[in-house]
Amino acid sequence: APMSRAYNFSAGPGALPEPVLRQAQEEMLEWRGARASVMEISHRDKAFIELAETAEASLRDIMAIPANYKVLFLQGGATAQFALLPMNLAAPDQAADYVITGAWGEKAFKEAKTLCSARTAASSADSNFTTVPEVSTWALSDNAAYLHVTPNETIHGVEFYDLPESSAPVLADVSSTILSRPLDVSRYGVLYAGAQKNIGPSGITVMIVRDDLLERKPRPMPQILNYKAHADNGSMLNTPPTFGWYVAALVFDWVKSEGGLKALGERNERKAQALYAAIDGSGGFYTNKVDPRYRSWMNVPFILANPELDGAFLKGAEAQGLLGLKGHRAVGGMRASIYNAISEEAVGVLIDYMREFQRSHG
Repeated sequence: APMSRAYNFSAGPGALPEPVLRQAQEEMLEWRGARASVMEISHRDKAFIELAETAEASLRDIMAIPANYKVLFLQGGATAQFALLPMNLAAPDQAADYVITGAWGEKAFKEAKTLCSARTAASSADSNFTTVPEVSTWALSDNAAYLHVTPNETIHGVEFYDLPESSAPVLADVSSTILSRPLDVSRYGVLYAGAQKNIGPSGITVMIVRDDLLERKPRPMPQILNYKAHADNGSMLNTPPTFGWYVAALVFDWVKSEGGLKALGERNERKAQALYAAIDGSGGFYTNKVDPRYRSWMNVPFILANPELDGAFLKGAEAQGLLGLKGHRAVGGMRASIYNAISEEAVGVLIDYMREFQRSHG
């Protein structure tokens, strides 16, 4: 049968770059003369250790990660870190500040509350998470262990990078926005990301942690949950997700070949602007409720004025090879996730379909 690969707007696991998938396919049975698949060889094998080191060096280069930060490749997704961060970085009775701008920040806060004196420094819940509270209004604790933010909310489609002057280190869940544009790593104490949006397949979690934070010992900790133990063992305290690590390394190479984060950022901005312009220009047939200052470049939610057309819209989209557009149940409607692997062409095809659908149903 002929190849029928579609345009995939899924929020995560999301689309991966086609050249990466092709290379993984080509090397699937025999990787680099190992006479076995990369996922069949020992993670202690010289060739795999070399791959792990190259992947880290590559990411450091792409993101300009300063030398006083460790890079960890862990398991458990960003969700496991919601609990592990307070366990590793805050004493049980210590304050930790959370800025809640969507569903993921809310989840992170709920986990932290069981482990330390987590508190809400700011929240946009009263706007249904369609904006970001002005930084000057954030109520920060004096002696907080850290300040936690979610720069991009995958479900609500809200994105921001403005931070207050804060003595507490800033922890940021960048799962859905890592590698989508340049980012000043030195402004954060921790950046962490589930891989399944811009890095690779699900199952690997990338963490960038400032050295001094790894020295905190706020409570007795099992080794396997201790970030310092993972750092000291090169993320190989136990068997890592080797296939995910391998695909991440291929994606990092692809990011370089596309011109790095500056080029990807410019492309991502064009993609997002074109899609928002189509939504805003539809005369109310489609709407995006997010404050234009904080509209996400990665996740674009929109609703149809007549929700009874949702089924027809999704069915027609699928027939056109446009997949993964159903919105999250918390928000309803549609959501187009336009990660790095989604081309400008794909966004153009989506916009054409939206116009055509409006013509025939408007």
